[in-house]
Amino acid sequence: MVNYNPKVWLDLIFHSYSKQVLKTLLPALAFMGGFTALSCYIILQHVRPEQFPSSPVVHSLLGIVLGLFLVFRTNSAYDRWWEGRKLWGGLVNSTRNFALKLDAYLPVDQPEVRKWYAKMIGNFVFAMKEHLRNGVDFTELDLADPVFTERLKSSSHRPNCIMTAMHQKTNELYKRDVLTGYHLLNLDKELKDFIDLLGGCERIKKTPIPYSYTMYIKKFIFIYLITLPFGFISLFGYFTIPTVMLVAFILLSVELIAEEIEDPFGRDINDLPTDDLSEMIRLNVREILQLAGHKEIDVDRQFR
Repeated sequence: MVNYNPKVWLDLIFHSYSKQVLKTLLPALAFMGGFTALSCYIILQHVRPEQFPSSPVVHSLLGIVLGLFLVFRTNSAYDRWWEGRKLWGGLVNSTRNFALKLDAYLPVDQPEVRKWYAKMIGNFVFAMKEHLRNGVDFTELDLADPVFTERLKSSSHRPNCIMTAMHQKTNELYKRDVLTGYHLLNLDKELKDFIDLLGGCERIKKTPIPYSYTMYIKKFIFIYLITLPFGFISLFGYFTIPTVMLVAFILLSVELIAEEIEDPFGRDINDLPTDDLSEMIRLNVREILQLAGHKEIDVDRQFR
């Protein structure tokens, strides 16, 4: 994700992302430029103007309709992007709440349990991040138990496997009377939130924009652009070539941006900063549960 200052116009106008978009669209723009140039040459050199009357009125009307379609397309894609960001914001809050409750409930004399939860919460977040990208990078996970590592590698859904281990560990602590029933109920809410947030992200990932809608948008853009030169040749002559290429760049850029943000969990420049969020969550959880020199606070003394 790009960090930028929306008030600095020149930086935005000449940002390198514009060059990247232009590079991506270059084949399509080259095709439209060549097709328009050929059409201009044939009509202007071999057809008399009175034999080929043209008018931009039809394309002006179609442009309004196409613009409405593109606005809806972009809004639909942005809604998916923003919903993904809200879900990851909820994950940040839930992991912090879970770590803070564990910090309050777990005895200070059990640093290994605290360390285990600190690792597993971070592992879940990183596994979730890569699960949404169709693969888990085990080098990002903090795994010390070889038995659990093999179990995780053989699992088809790694975040679920990690959550199962956390549920089992929490239930084990309850049976050992380290946690009370009240503690268990409070912790269970956060564990449930982890799965709910993961499910929300999977819903976005596995439910793309309806095929027919995407297909017809691209079909309308193609028909509009391929017929656009014939509406301007009589008026603009060879200036139709840069005019068509400019219109094509604008329309195709909007569609390209919508394609990029409708799946917000990848590695594209406009996707969510899930790598940074995952690292932030891991650091937050470690600070809460493994703070150097952590000591139990005498609450009563604080209010005397």
